[in-house]
Amino acid sequence: MSLDHTAKTAPTQRAKSKFVFSQHMNELSLFVAIVALYVVFTSTANGFLSFNNQINILRDAATIGIAAWAATLIIIAGEIDVSVGPMVAFISVVLAFFLQWGIPTPVAFVLAISVGALLGSIAGALRAYFDVPSFVGTLGLWSALRGTALFVTDALPVSIGRNDTLDALDRSFLGVPPAAIVMLVFFVIFTFISRKTAFGRSVFAIGGNAHAAFLSGISVSKIRVALFAIAGAMAAISGILLVSRLGSGNATAATGLEFDVIAAVVVGGTSLSGGRGSMLGTLLGVLVITLIGNGLVLLGINPFFQQVVRGLIIVIAVLANIQAIKRSVSRNKG
Repeated sequence: MSLDHTAKTAPTQRAKSKFVFSQHMNELSLFVAIVALYVVFTSTANGFLSFNNQINILRDAATIGIAAWAATLIIIAGEIDVSVGPMVAFISVVLAFFLQWGIPTPVAFVLAISVGALLGSIAGALRAYFDVPSFVGTLGLWSALRGTALFVTDALPVSIGRNDTLDALDRSFLGVPPAAIVMLVFFVIFTFISRKTAFGRSVFAIGGNAHAAFLSGISVSKIRVALFAIAGAMAAISGILLVSRLGSGNATAATGLEFDVIAAVVVGGTSLSGGRGSMLGTLLGVLVITLIGNGLVLLGINPFFQQVVRGLIIVIAVLANIQAIKRSVSRNKG
């Protein structure tokens, strides 16, 4: 009897371990890719392993990562947000004006984050209550925010003068930039939200099948609005950190950030069709995108060609994503 039970359970355990391994295959492959990038750029790019460059990598990763956590939830829900770059730049300008008007720095931070959340919720409301595709809604927001920021500043930086709080946000703590610490803190928070809360489970359910989620009692409209409001707030936090780094609000900053964010999320294994993704995968995707960008700059690659490389990365990641979905479907049928 015991031998028969052992014979039955052994294949089951092997199947389970194989399933768990396949689930984390994307993260493992990304980790290998990061190691390979370090090896390649260390041997080809002068100064890549220098302390200052590693700090720059952390700062750049934080700029992408802080926005990418919210973008991961949005894409898991089957939506898309292309307004990240202009949102960050617009909030940096808004914050600079708040500080010029003499608003206390902590209050200015709260107001800036509130403005970001409000603007994000507009795109969410268009999707939730008017059935405007999220790509179209956020594309309209992209254009409106970029144009407004350029108009009110004449495309010139908005100086904030000396500000001890913002200076502290750009001062390394034990060799680590505060922006990187903020990124990792939010990584933990969003990982908890996505895995351990009803809100996170609802996001996955909506991405898997929005109609079925609605029939099961999930308030699909409210969650969609909340997702885009959160994305706006996270972009505002990136805007605050950008001001601390540049010392001014800048309407031309963060150009193309939305593509880096989407690329990081997709490279991290989040399905563009919704219902699948992880914060750990996005974190590794952020590091991959940041390392490639940093390495290409150190190698002196033409900036225009860097955009070509970024585009190829996105296409390859989407193709890999599609193949992963097909394999998952075939396994489920099997």
